[in-house]
Amino acid sequence: MNHQVHVGTRDDPHAQARSARTLPVLLHSMAVFRELFEIIFDSREIRTVVEVGVESGKVSGMYAELGATAVYCVDPKPTDEIRANLAENDALHLVEGWSPDVLADLPVADMYVLDGDHNYAIVHDELAWVMANAPDAVIVLHDVMWPCARRDLYYEPSALGPERRHPASADGPTVWHDELTPAGFVGLGAFTSAERAGGERNGVLTAVEDAVAESPWPDGWRFELVPAVFGMGILVRTTPEADRLLERLRPFTESRLLCILENNRIALYTKVLQMQFEAVAHADDADRLAETVARQRHELAAAATRQANQVLALQLEVDRLRGLLGRRFRPRLAGALRRLARLLRRLGL
Repeated sequence: MNHQVHVGTRDDPHAQARSARTLPVLLHSMAVFRELFEIIFDSREIRTVVEVGVESGKVSGMYAELGATAVYCVDPKPTDEIRANLAENDALHLVEGWSPDVLADLPVADMYVLDGDHNYAIVHDELAWVMANAPDAVIVLHDVMWPCARRDLYYEPSALGPERRHPASADGPTVWHDELTPAGFVGLGAFTSAERAGGERNGVLTAVEDAVAESPWPDGWRFELVPAVFGMGILVRTTPEADRLLERLRPFTESRLLCILENNRIALYTKVLQMQFEAVAHADDADRLAETVARQRHELAAAATRQANQVLALQLEVDRLRGLLGRRFRPRLAGALRRLARLLRRLGL
């Protein structure tokens, strides 16, 4: 592959930077795995796809571009954007409902893309149904790595009853310590995370492991993981055809470099989340401090005004008293002086 496609040329040195700034800060779309889907479609005959969890509808169109003649897009609450995008392609069919309840109502597919609710209960039920009813299909899963591999995530409001959920919090996970934190990967009302990670019946990867172990032929399934963009899992029943597919995917599934890059990506991203949280907290503190200073200045100005008014009132009262004293004692003083004068004349002085 020509490296100039990625890094640019001498005459166009900013090609890579232009490409980089077109991507979202947080890569999370299944669209980034197009190269892997191309391998899957090239290795297997994929005509019917069931996609659980519709991002915007544009990823759904990718499966049609690669050769699928029917893509059933399962979403319980599709947005206007999803409806509009799916309506542009006759191969895309919107299915409004909760997975896995609707799976039995759809044609058996050649590929299932499971990227809906990222928790044990939902993923386990989806896998159990697909493995029992479409054992020859390719099953592709998203979010089989951090943060959902061993910790449930629940989109809110959740369709799960409390008996199938772990205690959850609006706080989110972070790479920098094991506990949830308001400075972590939070849903801002869209989703909550299980308060603890690990243990039984917790997380997407745990659901995959249990579904395979509970299958009537647990040794007949192979699961491989592409360690990038929250983790893409591929689950297929063991056949020579499946072995050839997984062999072609091996450069991705066994890449230590991808794993290191993913770990670095989530570490950097959660550090940014922490810095954003702290910046907002500092801004709030600064706002509160500014409000306190403004209030105190107002109180000081009001106190100074009150003091000036009190001084003025006292001055007026002093002047009034001086005037009153002058009016009262001036006649008495004049009479006393007249009496003193008469006395002095009598004395011949």
